[in-house]
Amino acid sequence: MAQKTRPGPAVAVGPFFQPDGYVLNNLEHIEEEAKRRIAAASDTRSLEDLRVLFLGRKGKLTQLLRSLGTLSPEERPLAGARANEVKNAIQQALTARTAELAAGEKREPFLDYTLPGRRVELRRRHPVNQVIEELVFIFCDLGFSVAEGPLIETEHYNFDALNTPPDHPVRDEKDTLFLRDFPLLLRTETSPVQVRTLEHTKPPVRIIAPGRCYRNDTADARHYPVFHQIEGLWVDEGVSFAHLKGILLEFAKSLFGPEAQVRFRPHFFPFTEPSAEIEATCPACGGGGCRTCSGTGWIELGGAGMVDPAVLAPLGIDPEIYTGFAFGIGPERIAMVRYGVTDIRLFYENDLRFLRQF
Repeated sequence: MAQKTRPGPAVAVGPFFQPDGYVLNNLEHIEEEAKRRIAAASDTRSLEDLRVLFLGRKGKLTQLLRSLGTLSPEERPLAGARANEVKNAIQQALTARTAELAAGEKREPFLDYTLPGRRVELRRRHPVNQVIEELVFIFCDLGFSVAEGPLIETEHYNFDALNTPPDHPVRDEKDTLFLRDFPLLLRTETSPVQVRTLEHTKPPVRIIAPGRCYRNDTADARHYPVFHQIEGLWVDEGVSFAHLKGILLEFAKSLFGPEAQVRFRPHFFPFTEPSAEIEATCPACGGGGCRTCSGTGWIELGGAGMVDPAVLAPLGIDPEIYTGFAFGIGPERIAMVRYGVTDIRLFYENDLRFLRQF
C-alpha cells in the first residue's frame, strides 16, 4: 500500500490557498501586462481605463496586495517592496504615455476624414504685379539689373539732386505728400534711386528701379494717389539718344509683339535734356486707331531723355566723358491697355470679382 505524502505549506489568497511564491509571480505578470497595454494605448481615455484596471480600488494590483498578510514573515517584506516597485513602474508608464499622446496631439491635430473636402481657392498675382514682373524680366534680358530705394525720401534726393528748381510746381504740397518730419516726403517717382545708385557706383551703370510712388492726386479714372513706376538708367561712355530709342524699341517689341513701333514727342523733365514722351503702337488696333488709343493708333508709355549734365556733375561723374539716358514707365498704364481696364481705381478696390479675372 503506497505511503501518503504530506502536502507542503500553503498560503491563503482571498478565499482560497496558494503555494508560496504565488504573489511574487503574479506581481511580475501584472507589471508586464500593464506596461504592454499602456504602450499600446491610443488615447488618454484608454490610459484612464488601464489605471483603474491595475491601480484602482478593485484593480489587479490592489486585490493582490490584500493577500500579503497570508505570506510567511520571511516573504512578506520582499513581496511588499516588490509591490511598491510594480506600482511605481505602472504609474511612471502611465505618465510617460500620457505625455507622448499629448505631444502627438499638438504635432498632428485631429483630422476627421469623414468630412467632405473643402474647395481650394487658386490664388494669382495682382494684375499690376504681373505686369511689373514681365517688364522687369524684359529689361533684365536687355542687360539691366534691379536697384531699390526707400519709399520715404528727402527733398535732396527727390528734387534737388534731380535738378528740380525750388519754385517748380511739383514741389508744392498740392502735388507732393510731405510728412510731419519736414523735409521728409513720400517719393513722387523712383528717380531718386538713380541718384543713390550713382553716389556709390561709378559708370558703367545700367539699372532699372521698379517700385511704388505717391502723389497728392485726387483719385479718378486715370489717376490714383498710389501708383508704380519703373525707372531706367544707363550711364557710360558714348551713350546716345539712339541707344535710348533702340532699348525702348526692343522693349515694345517684347511687350506688344514684333510689329510694335515707338515714337518720341518733345517734352520737358528737369533731370533730362533733351526730353521726350514715349509712345508705342497701340496693341489693341495695331496702329489703326480704336477706342483704347482714342483713335490715334498710339499709347503713352512714359517719359525719357538724356540725363542732364547738371545731375551727373554733383555726383562726381564727368559729363564730358560720360553720358546717359533715363526713362520712366508706368505699369498701371500698360495693365489698363493690356486688360482693357478703363478705370485705374479698379486695381486698388480689392474687389475679388474684378481681381479673379486675371
